[in-house]
Amino acid sequence: MPTVELLFSALPEHVRTARLVAAAVARRAGVDEAVLDEVRLAVGEACSRAVGLYRSSGADRPVRVVLTEEEKKFSIEVGDKSPEAEDRPADAASVPSARGDSPAEHSEPLPDGSPSSSDSSEAEDEGQMGLAVISGLVDDVEVFSGEYGDVIRMSWPLNPAALS
Repeated sequence: MPTVELLFSALPEHVRTARLVAAAVARRAGVDEAVLDEVRLAVGEACSRAVGLYRSSGADRPVRVVLTEEEKKFSIEVGDKSPEAEDRPADAASVPSARGDSPAEHSEPLPDGSPSSSDSSEAEDEGQMGLAVISGLVDDVEVFSGEYGDVIRMSWPLNPAALS
């Protein structure tokens, strides 16, 4: 099972690189050419969501993208190990931004300089929108909490003609 792992600083300018790498690896794995734009867009949304969550929480960790070629499908996982993810138990069943939880509203930054809950709430709203876009692009998508925090797993079937 060939795997490529990409770690990048949570900066918006690195999302483009993640999209390009994902499309190149998907093409090499045998994903149908007609689907590559969906792969690019979905990875861009997932990575932008992770970058937004990191930036709103002040986290200084890399975004993790794992691209895996399996026997009949190609999978991409985008993980964002934000401080919120670390506070949840490892077996938590869902991602807060996917559930739509909204924290108490605060309008000012906290005394330690960390973002306020309203900043986090705005990032969660953007995260929900990103998940909606991804769900529209990818038939097989799963959001869960894992070892590396919140993970969006997307997969596409491989083109049987490309596998011959």
